[in-house]
This record gives sequence, C-alpha cells and structure tokens, in this order.
Amino acid sequence: MRCVTVVGTGTAGVRLGVSGHRAHAADPQATEAFGRTVLDRAGPVGVVVTSLAEGADRLFARLAAERDGWGVEVVLPLDAADYEDDFAAEGSIAEFRSLLAAATTVDRVPAQPTRREAYLAAGLAVLDRADALAVVWDGEPARGRGGTGEIVAEARLRRLPLAWIHVSRRAPVDPEPPGPVASPGPDPGAPAPALTWERWP
Repeated sequence: MRCVTVVGTGTAGVRLGVSGHRAHAADPQATEAFGRTVLDRAGPVGVVVTSLAEGADRLFARLAAERDGWGVEVVLPLDAADYEDDFAAEGSIAEFRSLLAAATTVDRVPAQPTRREAYLAAGLAVLDRADALAVVWDGEPARGRGGTGEIVAEARLRRLPLAWIHVSRRAPVDPEPPGPVASPGPDPGAPAPALTWERWP
C-alpha cells in the first residue's frame, strides 16, 4: 500500500492532523477500524496532531499511541484545566489527562476572546502543522466557529490530502455555548460509516 508523499518530511513520516465530531451515531468499532486503515495508509512512521477533544481527536491519539514509530503532538485551545470543563464525565477527564501526559509535545494557542474562537484557532493550528487531515464528519456545514465543517473547508482550500470517515450524528452534539457533551452512543439505524480519500496518492 502506498504512503502519502510529502516534501520535507524525510524520515519523520507524515504529520496527520485530526478533526471530527465529539459524538456521532456510527458504530464505534467500524469507525476505529477505518482509523486504523488511515494510519496504515499514512505509513509506518508519523505524528498525529490533535487537540484531544472527545471523539475523533482521541480516537487517533489512542491509535497512534499503540504504534511504534508514531507520536502524538497536542495543540490545546485553552489551558488544560479550563479545557476540562468541556468534558462530561470523570472518565473522559482521566483519559484526556493520560493522553496529554503521553504526548510528545503540548502547545496552546494564544488566548482568544471567546471559547469558539479558541477552538477555531486550535483547529487552524492543527492544519498549520499537518501534511494531511483525517476527519470524522457527517459532511454538513459547521454548527459553530471552529466546527469540523469549517476545518475541512480550510483544509480543502490548502489542498491537504484528506481521509474522510463519513458518519451520521445526532443533535444536539455541539452545544451553544460550548460545554460537556454526553454521547448518545451508536444508533443501530444509522448508516454504516464509510471512508473516502481526497488527494492521497
């Protein structure tokens, strides 16, 4: 299977940015299997660049942590303690802290006027550091600043290779203002997730 060819990566491998919904109705095992497929195609060595939000960000962080040759680089939208207010359960906070502690590097974007703008800044910072983008997305426009649809649109403008795991999601998923999200879990009636590639070799 061919790997992404990115000028300037050398032996460091692909820098794979991640964006996606915090909760969706798709089968999590199928979604995880597609995530593994994305990393397989990206190559044996690389870095996942993520903000460690619940959902897609953490899925790819966990998968990268399982692989020799892969690391995790974190770009936070807020101070870690403030960011934790967005996580609904103690287990989610514990997972966030564990993944954060295991990251190769951790940075935080400069302070922004609002949380929404902080999420957008973090999403754009992920793209700035990425050679390609993995996204778990329903294909709909973003429901707020920094949402998945907005990040995908910017990635396409930059002509980044895109690995898109198609999922359906239940509303409300992105509360306004941002806050904890309780995942509804998989919906047996939801369409099966699918995987498509844009601009990958």
